Amino acid sequence: MVHQFSLSEQMMPDPSNISSEVTGFGSSDPLAALPWTTRAAASIIFKIQNSACHADVTINRRLLKLLDLKAPPTPNPVDGISSSDFTVNTNRNLWFRAFSPTSSGPLPVIIYLHGGGFSTMSAASWPYDTFCRRLIGEVPALIVIASVEYRHLWEHRFPCQYDDGFDALRSIAENSATVLSRNADVSRCFLARDSAGGNLAHHVAVRAAQSRIEQVKIRGLIPIQPFFGGQSGQSEIRNENAPILNVSQMDWLWWAFLPEGADRDHAAANVSGPSAVDTSVLAELPATIVFAGGIDPLRDWLVKYYEWLKRSGKEAELVRYPDMVHGFYAFPELP
Repeated sequence: MVHQFSLSEQMMPDPSNISSEVTGFGSSDPLAALPWTTRAAASIIFKIQNSACHADVTINRRLLKLLDLKAPPTPNPVDGISSSDFTVNTNRNLWFRAFSPTSSGPLPVIIYLHGGGFSTMSAASWPYDTFCRRLIGEVPALIVIASVEYRHLWEHRFPCQYDDGFDALRSIAENSATVLSRNADVSRCFLARDSAGGNLAHHVAVRAAQSRIEQVKIRGLIPIQPFFGGQSGQSEIRNENAPILNVSQMDWLWWAFLPEGADRDHAAANVSGPSAVDTSVLAELPATIVFAGGIDPLRDWLVKYYEWLKRSGKEAELVRYPDMVHGFYAFPELP
């Protein structure tokens, strides 16, 4: 594993404990290790989320808000971690939550872009607030995290989310002395997160490399099961009805996100496809570590992404969890 990503090793279970790669989940339940109460709650939540996404590409926000418990910022440290919210653009409701341990610095910075299919959750959502705090508490090399809130579907399609992610990064870079704690080292920044957030992290990293933001140095990109796609993939066929994320959900999200008339070979989805940005000429594109699960419809696209980065002459690492579903890291009970 490349040196730049040593701080991320505690984010995932030990890959040596994972069995050999599988081609599907068959009749077994990949979430069987979870307590039945957790499985039942997850099932209810995902059914509600599915029912809130309508065929006309609208979303029942009232229904989703019932599931989206919010966590307030804590300017006074809780368990050694403080957090504060900072506005980037009031018209777009663009803001981020900065987390910082009380430890002395200098500490690396993670720019965190939450998942949720470009359509749900926020930087203030309880699961993401908890994850950021947990990450700071468990990573041996303590970090500062800036968790970004961006505009959502259906009201805002591509490229709004990419614009928001990049503008938040630029705002953090230009105002780091006032919006980040004094122990933050912006010469060691990482872009990270999962699913749709992993997609955003890649595209924001590309924009940053093209724009050459001077105030920060992005040392690494950490997309965790990023939401990429294309016209067809074998892992989508094998895992069509996988738990957490299935092909029907993917179809709806791409339909709602991509420009009207675009197919999945659009560069926003198929980042290594026929319309891909030529990353070989982007000297500032950082080293990348990609996390992939075997029981995930996205699996093949993540392998292709890794292989494309290598062909482009970029430093890249692929970490596979063959028996894991999409979003498995949200369930610490899994082996």
